[in-house]
Amino acid sequence: MSSATYRTLLRTPGAAAFFLTAAVGRVGIAMTSLGIVWLVHGQTDSYADAGLVTGGCAVAEALAGPQLARLIDRFGQTRALPPALLAHAASVATLLTLVADGSPSWLMTAGGVLVGATVPQLSALSAARWSALLRGDRAAGLPTAFALESLSNALGYLVGPALVSTIGAGGHPALGTVLAAVLVVVGGLAFAAQYRTAPPVCAFAERTRARGSLLRPGFAVLVGHNLAIGVYFGAMQVSVTAFAVEHGAPDAAAPLFAVSSCSGLLAGWVYGLRRWRAEARVQLAAGTAGLALGSLLLFAAGSPLGLGFVMVLTGAAVPPILVLFSVLAESAAHRAVLTQAFTWLNSASAAGAAGAAAVSGRAVDSSGAPGGFAAATTAAATMAVLAATGIRARYGPKQQLARHEPTRLQGQPRDENTMTGSRPPI
Repeated sequence: MSSATYRTLLRTPGAAAFFLTAAVGRVGIAMTSLGIVWLVHGQTDSYADAGLVTGGCAVAEALAGPQLARLIDRFGQTRALPPALLAHAASVATLLTLVADGSPSWLMTAGGVLVGATVPQLSALSAARWSALLRGDRAAGLPTAFALESLSNALGYLVGPALVSTIGAGGHPALGTVLAAVLVVVGGLAFAAQYRTAPPVCAFAERTRARGSLLRPGFAVLVGHNLAIGVYFGAMQVSVTAFAVEHGAPDAAAPLFAVSSCSGLLAGWVYGLRRWRAEARVQLAAGTAGLALGSLLLFAAGSPLGLGFVMVLTGAAVPPILVLFSVLAESAAHRAVLTQAFTWLNSASAAGAAGAAAVSGRAVDSSGAPGGFAAATTAAATMAVLAATGIRARYGPKQQLARHEPTRLQGQPRDENTMTGSRPPI
């Protein structure tokens, strides 16, 4: 298929508007954590304090994200998102004030927790909109839409950290945090204003029954997959940096990560162009097996150049896996709790990355970079085993519950994207 597949999706009425506004907010989200590092370190000259505040932000985001998503599923994106964005703006202002006043580290950490707890999960909200927009005979376009989402996330995490680092290195550490908040709030409010493409809100009884889909084995395994890939990301960040330092080329770490990211962008783009015949669960088994095998080559790398070649291979395997996680989550979870489903996957990945950073750091201290590579390879092998054994029992056949259309609440605006008709019993 040609790249017109992406253009066709974005030409769907309302799609380009919510996708682009969410992309703006994603850049701000990608800047938030690193912006806090620059902000706190610029005031305290302590990386320990900066890490503590940033860690509090990350943990709060992982824990509070699903709860915020639950409110969004209950009240709808257009009603729940603006108050959350205002709370995020107030939290960032509080943190800026605490840092500027030279507050104790525990108080600044509390400010970081507030910032993380109010970060909107725009990627989950955007994915939920694609699911609502591409229904029925258009559902075949979902993998391409999720590939587009993956590309947007990857670009956001390329542009955002580079932008905030440039601002911080220029002697304006607080400006990066301010800009991040502005992008999140402005992009998020513009996203919420696209009410025509917002997923319909389900009645309370239907949402209550639908929560059971988040407790089923299929979805639990997907959470396990995301936890493992978070471990992989966290371990690679530490071990690749350690590898570059051990080989006397600390400046090579940034180009290595850039090469991996560019490889992933290209692979994600190509993956979304093609309509694959194999089922998603089979593709996931193949993709995770490829990542596990590619990770074994990390131990054979003898120089930064050699490691770069390996990271091109492993980096290319990651985006299709992330797309398949979204595809399988969309079919495993009921539409009434779909935002929560996507957010739980994001939280699991964040938790895995945070835990792996600490564990692999100790492994690197004791065994060098190979110790960190061992943690990353173990995580990739775990995903391959989960995907290869008992696939049908966990992912398929698709839960009928997940494909039912939600009931439109009385008084909810109707648009051309809302399907009508009777809903089969759950």
